[in-house]
Amino acid sequence: MQSTSRTAAAFASSTAPDRNEFIRQYRSNRERTAALFDILDDAAYYSRPIALRHPFVFYEGHLPCFSFNTLVRRALGEPGIDARLEALFARGIDPDETRAKPDEGRAAWPHRGVVRQFAAEADRRVMDALERADIDQPGHPLLDRAEAVFTVLEHEAMHQETLRYLLHRLPFGSKRQPAGYAPVVRGAHPAQRWIAIPAGKSLLGIEAGDAPFSWDNERPGFETHVAAFVIEQHDTTNAAFLEFVEAGGYRDPRWWRADDWAWIQRERVLHPSFWARKGSEWYWRGMFELLPLPLAWPVYVSWAEANAFARWRGARLPSEAEFQRAAYESEPAGRRQYPWGDAPPTAERGVFDFNSWDPEPAGSHPGGRSPWGVDDLVGNGWTWTASVFAPFPGFSPMPSYPEYSADFFDGQHFVLKGASPATARELIRPSFRNWFRPRYPQVYASFRCARSRMGP
Repeated sequence: MQSTSRTAAAFASSTAPDRNEFIRQYRSNRERTAALFDILDDAAYYSRPIALRHPFVFYEGHLPCFSFNTLVRRALGEPGIDARLEALFARGIDPDETRAKPDEGRAAWPHRGVVRQFAAEADRRVMDALERADIDQPGHPLLDRAEAVFTVLEHEAMHQETLRYLLHRLPFGSKRQPAGYAPVVRGAHPAQRWIAIPAGKSLLGIEAGDAPFSWDNERPGFETHVAAFVIEQHDTTNAAFLEFVEAGGYRDPRWWRADDWAWIQRERVLHPSFWARKGSEWYWRGMFELLPLPLAWPVYVSWAEANAFARWRGARLPSEAEFQRAAYESEPAGRRQYPWGDAPPTAERGVFDFNSWDPEPAGSHPGGRSPWGVDDLVGNGWTWTASVFAPFPGFSPMPSYPEYSADFFDGQHFVLKGASPATARELIRPSFRNWFRPRYPQVYASFRCARSRMGP
């Protein structure tokens, strides 16, 4: 294992965006968040469709509150707005599935007018800071290379995906379908094949100075050797996973770890949470309507379900290092910015950056294919890996958000790589790491199987 150098990340610009770009990004984020809330029926504002998350009201206050607390109060040392609301909206939750907080109900939260008034003032103060304050101060613990600004921008982008998860779980009558909603359900089920990836290097993470911004769990970068392995060309589709369901996979403890099997029995899980059964027919719970199960779409499942399927197949999930090698390494050219090369992430490359409300048929974006011939490594759904979320050697918490990663180095979260339809383009970088608990089923996460050698 060896450290990277700046030349190893030559594709990454080390020049931070200018003040005008920060302002543009902040406004764009706030507009996209507002558009997501516009979909929500007013009567669902205090609802909590995912027990392990707060109700919608929390997020309308949390996003501007976090930006204000991080940049204006902590980084710039300016006065607060409302201590009670700043504390109420400070941070979300991620409990174990057996310890979800009870629903506090409507009375626990402020009137929406109060939330919006607080959010508007927080936005005004953040915009004022972006326009006038000294937000890039070399050597400052929170403002060196404008760290606090990047932190609030990417934090909101990540939570927009959380809002999509929450919206997805609402009854169809509790949200407003936007004009032009038309899921791409047609498409042939792609023929799955194993692709051999030769032994070689895999670069994990990034050095702090090799990009305008990175989260602390992405740093420092290091190079590791990966043994030869094979990986499936496509995400596991609904058609392939249906075979597991119909073969009794959810009734057979052989395929499940003990804790995962206990969850299956306790929650009476019989199929992926994005599926629904009506009579003898299977359906997909789309964002705005129930659809006959699109067999060519990637299946969205928890890590526990993905791992059980892989065991049933006589395979396994790829490690984080194997994913990196399959997605970003090419020989002899070396590391790429994206699986397809260094060209920007546009719609022909994959399903990401909010360009679709639902997945699309696996393999339908060959423009995003890696040099090894693997499809959809970025986009159409996060990819579960076998790697437990852990710090890289030399990890140091970031001053602007010290608890961001460190609180989750508990051996209870697994790394996801790639991107989903609701992943912002600024998060699509080789070093970015997502993570969730193994039995959290609401994530837009798929998987593909891997093996250490070619064979049956």
